[in-house]
Amino acid sequence: MKNLVAGVDIDGVMTTCALVDEFGKIYAKGSFSTQDHKEFKNFVVKLRDEIIALSYKLSIPHNITAVGIGAPNSNYYTGEIENAANLAWKGRLPLAQELSGIFNNRPVVVTNDANAAAIGEMIYGGAKGIKDFVVITLGTGLGSGIVVNGNVLYGHDGYAGEVGHIIIQKDGRPCGCGRKGCLECYVSSKGVKNTALELMGSSDMPSKLRNIPAEKISSKDVAMAAKSGDHIAKRTFEITGEILGEALANLVAVSSPQAIFLSGGVANAKELILAPTRRAMEKNILPLWKGRVKLALSSLEYENAPILGAAALAIKEIEKKNVVVARRKIF
Repeated sequence: MKNLVAGVDIDGVMTTCALVDEFGKIYAKGSFSTQDHKEFKNFVVKLRDEIIALSYKLSIPHNITAVGIGAPNSNYYTGEIENAANLAWKGRLPLAQELSGIFNNRPVVVTNDANAAAIGEMIYGGAKGIKDFVVITLGTGLGSGIVVNGNVLYGHDGYAGEVGHIIIQKDGRPCGCGRKGCLECYVSSKGVKNTALELMGSSDMPSKLRNIPAEKISSKDVAMAAKSGDHIAKRTFEITGEILGEALANLVAVSSPQAIFLSGGVANAKELILAPTRRAMEKNILPLWKGRVKLALSSLEYENAPILGAAALAIKEIEKKNVVVARRKIF
């Protein structure tokens, strides 16, 4: 009997599920639209059905031992999603409790998607053997998973690590959290798009991006234009990297990580974002840490990184419960 865990990544557009083993091998994978489910309870039913459908696809004998979920504004301690800016459902949503009841009280663990990414990096990726590091996820928003001495930093209430909501520009761009000038307004897929639009609006310089309707421009479009030599697109990534690098220099002063990994859609632009970020970080970092903090792209495959992170979260939870059981037997 093969023991597998279900890894689930929830974002504002799509929800992706996979059945994964302890080595990070994906046995089955599927996805569905998050936006199609306006009611939270309907979403939970669909998520249950999707995991069961994946299980039925497998021809090998197997057992789903736990479910790990990465989702915006989710709380590891309570298992709830609470007022996520990029999700349609508001209030406190007991996701872990609802699913655990459906799956015969198997462990269901929920955490912020960036925290899941950090655990995935620690178990399957470039952070193997590193006890102090940060993962920055650059997607629709900006998430951060901070690992200290091998453990994710959750804080007293489960919500620590919201680097994306550090204010970097007073009275700046409006953020989904209700404030203005948050880091994720400038360093995220939306941030990249808005910077490109601002540059085009303040200049008559030719750009391939002008051929795309403003509402349809994506960070991927900006990256493709930059790779072809488009000046506005290249400048967009320079500005984005400068802002991110300055923020990371400040983060280093607080957390002193051995390494920082960039993940997510914007990080898929690779050197376009990595190079200016590294320059800005080294320029602004305290002398104590100059040249001592590794900045790299996540080594996990971009498409599968979120679900591998969620699966790793479930595996860590099983290990933790096994340790508790073993201690009880000893004492």
